[in-house]
Amino acid sequence: MLLIPAIDLKDGRCVRLRQGELHDATVFSDDPSAMAIQWLEQGAQRLHLVDLNGAFAGKPKNAAAISSIIKAVNDEIPVQIGGGIRDMETIEHYLDLGVEYVIIGTAAVKDPAFLQDACTAFAGHVIVGLDAKDGKVATDGWSKITKHEVISLAQRFEDFGVESIIYTDIGRDGMLSGVNIEATVRLAQAVNIPIIASGGVTNLDDIKALLEVEPEGVEGVILGRSIYEGTLNFEQAQAFVDEHEESN
Repeated sequence: MLLIPAIDLKDGRCVRLRQGELHDATVFSDDPSAMAIQWLEQGAQRLHLVDLNGAFAGKPKNAAAISSIIKAVNDEIPVQIGGGIRDMETIEHYLDLGVEYVIIGTAAVKDPAFLQDACTAFAGHVIVGLDAKDGKVATDGWSKITKHEVISLAQRFEDFGVESIIYTDIGRDGMLSGVNIEATVRLAQAVNIPIIASGGVTNLDDIKALLEVEPEGVEGVILGRSIYEGTLNFEQAQAFVDEHEESN
């Protein structure tokens, strides 16, 4: 089970949003690269970056911060990034920079052909981000709710060669209200590609619950507000997961 600390970038700073609302941001650090090093030192095996400005603008907006983070972790752990990735040039730029995985969200929903082309051109490096509210997929920085069902879209994308799917329950994101285990497992059971859970993690109980459903195809979880506000101690959680895997 991958525990993946999130570094959400807004105006060059590390922030967390509540339910994806850009105006409801809490600043946790003015130095995102120092935050990346902190998670690396505490045992993180992957980092999750989000260009929040980019998600709303439709193109990258936090280039300096992203570059500094990539240099800071110095190829020690893979980095995945999402937010405003809507053309092949942006994907190529990020991969050249040292990013391991690009996350395509809005563009995957609006232009599946682009996603398919990206998976072909950059095989093994493309993750799809499906963000949903009441089972319906949201786009454009979560500002628009579509009529698309999460599972039907995921099944369609499965054939493209997507590396994994990040499933976010918008209603729980940043709210410390617990992971939507039921919906996450339902999605994992419907496809044969790994699912990364996101949204709502509060404490170690959520990690334990996810470990129980890992065999269903849930390979990881993205951690945000819980590790920044201290309701979940990341280092302890990582040690717990490591111990669990050793005993199994």
